[in-house]
Amino acid sequence: MSRTLPKIQRAILSVTDKTGLVDFARRLADLGIELISTGGTAKLLRDSRIAVKDISELTGFPEMLDGRVKTLHPKVHGGILHRRENPSHTAAVAEHGIQPIDMVVVNLYAFEKTATKPGVAFEELIENIDIGGPSMIRSAAKNFHDVAVVTSPVDYPAIAEELARSGGGLSLETKWRLAQKAFATTAAYDSAIASTLERVPADFQVLPTSEAFPQTLRLSFQKNLDLRYGENPHQKAAMYSDGSGAGVANAHQLQGKELSYNNIVDLQAAWDLAQEFDPNEAAVCAIIKHTNPAGTATGKTIAEAYKRALECDPVSAFGGVIGVNRPIDAEAAEEMHKLFLEVIAAPGFDEAAKAKFATKKNLRLVEVKAAPQKWILKNISGGMLLQDNDSRPLHDVDLKVVTQRAPTPEETRAMLFAWKVCKLVKSNAIVYARDGQTVGVGAGQMSRVDSAKIGAMKAQLPLRGTVAASDAFFPFPDGVEEIAKAGATAIIQPGGSQRDPEVIAAADRLGLAMLFTGVRHFRH
Repeated sequence: MSRTLPKIQRAILSVTDKTGLVDFARRLADLGIELISTGGTAKLLRDSRIAVKDISELTGFPEMLDGRVKTLHPKVHGGILHRRENPSHTAAVAEHGIQPIDMVVVNLYAFEKTATKPGVAFEELIENIDIGGPSMIRSAAKNFHDVAVVTSPVDYPAIAEELARSGGGLSLETKWRLAQKAFATTAAYDSAIASTLERVPADFQVLPTSEAFPQTLRLSFQKNLDLRYGENPHQKAAMYSDGSGAGVANAHQLQGKELSYNNIVDLQAAWDLAQEFDPNEAAVCAIIKHTNPAGTATGKTIAEAYKRALECDPVSAFGGVIGVNRPIDAEAAEEMHKLFLEVIAAPGFDEAAKAKFATKKNLRLVEVKAAPQKWILKNISGGMLLQDNDSRPLHDVDLKVVTQRAPTPEETRAMLFAWKVCKLVKSNAIVYARDGQTVGVGAGQMSRVDSAKIGAMKAQLPLRGTVAASDAFFPFPDGVEEIAKAGATAIIQPGGSQRDPEVIAAADRLGLAMLFTGVRHFRH
C-alpha cells in the first residue's frame, strides 16, 4: 500500500459538524478541487465566498422529501464507487455521464445529541437518523483505493497538508486509515441508533426519562494509548477513549514519563474524589495510593489543601497520585515539588507551576476535563456487569439524628466531609476526620471493626475530637466502641442493620452523636 493516487479532482462536502470546514474547503478549492455540497453546508461555503456546486446540479434531480433524498442517486454513488482501473466501470460511468468523485467529506446528523434531549418526540428522533451520509461514507470507504473519505474535522489539517505537499493527491496508506475510521464511525452511529430505539415504547411516544439498561450492550471505543504493561509486567494493556474529549481517558499529559496502567487507575480514583467537592466552595486535594486516599483535605487554596492532606499520612503519600479540583498555581507547585509524586491531575496548571515542575522530568502532569460518568462496567467471566455510576448526593432531608445527643455544627460539617471521602474508599471503609481534613483511613478490610482499628492506627494527627464515617451500616456495636475508644465524638453511617438499636444504644452509652443517611456507598 505505497502508491499515490492521482490528483483529487472533485469532492462532496455535506456535514452536520461544521467545525473547521470553511478553512478546509478553501484549501481544497485553492488546489483546484471542484466542490459539490448540499443544504446548509453549501450555504456556509457560499457565504464564505467559496465556489461550490449544488448536489442537484450534479444529479440533475432536486433535493426532495424535506431533504430525505438528495445524495441517494447513481450520479453520486456511481461517481464514488466505480473502480478507476476497471475498463467496464469507466465505460459505464462515461456512458451515463457520471463524473468521478474522489473525496467524500461527511459527518452525520447529531442523532445521539437529539436522543439526549429531555422529552424528545419520536418523530424528531426518527428524522435525525442519517441515511445519505452513512451511505456515502460506506461507498467511499469501500472504494478507498480511489476515494478519500473524511468523517472528522480533526483530520482536516493533516489531509490538507498532505494534499499541498503532493500537489493534490493522498497516499493509499492515508486513504486506508481514513476508510478504517469511516467504517468505525458508521458502526458506532448504527449502534447508537439501535441502542436508543430499543428503548422506545410500543406507542412511539416520548422516550422514557429514566433510561432502562439496553437489551444489547453496544460499546465503541478507540484505542488511544498502548501501555507498557498492565497491573503487572507480564500483562499487556492499552487504554481506549470514548472520543468525548473529556474524562481521564481523554486527558492531556503535559510532561513526564508515559502513564502506566496503575497510574491511570489511581489517577481516576484521585480525580473522582477531587470532583466530589465544588471548586467554588473550597479547594480540595486528594492523595491516592493503590486507589485509596492516603490523605484528603480542603483549604482556601490548593497549596493549603495539599499541605493539610499531606499531614494526614506523609509516609504513604510518597510516590502517590494527586487529584485537585482547581488549577494548580505556583504556590501549590512549590509545595508539591518537595515530594516524590507519580502523577498530578488537575483542571489546569498555570505557567509558573509548569515551569516549577519542569525540573522533575519524570513527574506526570495531566490536565483533565470534567465529564459525567453514566455507567460503571465490570468484567466477569462470560459477560459483564453494568450499573449506574454512584453519583447519589447527600441531601439535608437524608440526615437523621438517631442518638440522644445531636451533633454540633462543627461535628456535622466534619461528618459531611468525611462522608464524601468515605464514598471513595474501598469497602469496608472507615474514615476519621476533622472539618475539611482526614485523620485516619481504614480501607478494604474483611470486617468493619478491623477498618475502625486500622484507620485509628494509621492516624498521624490527634484522633481525639474527630468524627468517623462508615460506608455501610455497623452489624455490631463493636465498631462503634472501637471508634469511641480512638477518640471520635460522632459517627455518620447509612443505618439499616437488624442491630441498629444495639448500635445506637452503644453510641448513647459512649456519649457519641450519630447520623443515619439511608444511603450506602459500597466500593468493591
